[in-house]
Amino acid sequence: MTRITKAEIDSLMRPELAALEPYVPIHPFEVLSGRLGRAPEDITKLDANENPYGPSPRVIEALASYRWYQVYPDSQSTALRTALSSTLDLPVETLMVGHGADELVDLVCRLFLSPGDSLLDCPPTFGMYRFDAAINGAQIVDVPRKADFSLNVKDIVDAIAAKRPKLLFLCSPNNPDGGVLDQDILDTLLELPIVVIVDEAYVDFSDLDASYIHQVSNHNNLVVLRTFSKWAGLGGLRVGFGVFPEGIIRQLWKIKQPYNVNVAGTQAALASLEDRVALLENVARLVAQRQRLVVELDRFTFLETHPGSQSNFVLCRVMGRDARQLKLDLERQGVLVRYFARPGLENCIRVSAGRPLDTDRLLAALNTLSQTALY
Repeated sequence: MTRITKAEIDSLMRPELAALEPYVPIHPFEVLSGRLGRAPEDITKLDANENPYGPSPRVIEALASYRWYQVYPDSQSTALRTALSSTLDLPVETLMVGHGADELVDLVCRLFLSPGDSLLDCPPTFGMYRFDAAINGAQIVDVPRKADFSLNVKDIVDAIAAKRPKLLFLCSPNNPDGGVLDQDILDTLLELPIVVIVDEAYVDFSDLDASYIHQVSNHNNLVVLRTFSKWAGLGGLRVGFGVFPEGIIRQLWKIKQPYNVNVAGTQAALASLEDRVALLENVARLVAQRQRLVVELDRFTFLETHPGSQSNFVLCRVMGRDARQLKLDLERQGVLVRYFARPGLENCIRVSAGRPLDTDRLLAALNTLSQTALY
């Protein structure tokens, strides 16, 4: 019997995906524990901007008491959208819930981008925007940020005029530097023929006046995305939501997977909203540790922190030493940080804010390294 060959299968695939660089995720505890030979409680995980306090106790109770796991979820996430509408004082019809905000990034790209269309990206920033654009066969128009990670507005305006990209994603606070999008800049961009998506995954760690969530109703081309991963500690359950103009959300409902948000995520998100005050106390604790990190990390001669982070992480440039080696040396002591070597992030590490004990462990490890000849 003749069997189809691998080459023949390859020829059936979309050719533009052959050269696609895969998105490299951070490993979870169970993988790290085996690789490092350490129990999870002996690993100080400051590499993925996760919330070490975890979910509200009400989440655990809600998941344990829920009775209908065998039934498909509500395709419109009605209860959660209603709760979000009440909590945030937003019209329920402007809200869509996703399997993480990442799903909503993907849906927006699917809605607007055909092969050959363009997305404008402002690196360094969250890599998922260009990843989802590439999956949809779109071209990337890069307008790099300035050395201080602020947006190069003139070049953005020029690129929109010359290349006519359809979408512009802006992370605010931006990952990995923690800077917040300025209102005047957003106003300028919203006057241009492009859809602006503001990703506010980390906005709960900033002054909430920095959120643009209540401005969506005033613009046909503004989308704001939020998540339960960071402030509510639900990263593993993947629940996010977006606020959309009527013309966009009407089309998104047509292409969204019908059962995209599972019942566990929904129950966890509802319980989190009920315990929002207590969870925001954890957010305040993480902000305090972020501020502590800025002070303490600057004491090391081989680290230079980027000022002004309004998120749950601090970006550091490694001075006179190799950042990758520093990451590996910390890893051997059970402390994990994120290492970068991309344009604009040469020889940098990013350190997530954790509990006071996590900060203590990081500083102890750095002190040990600073006493060696290499540092």
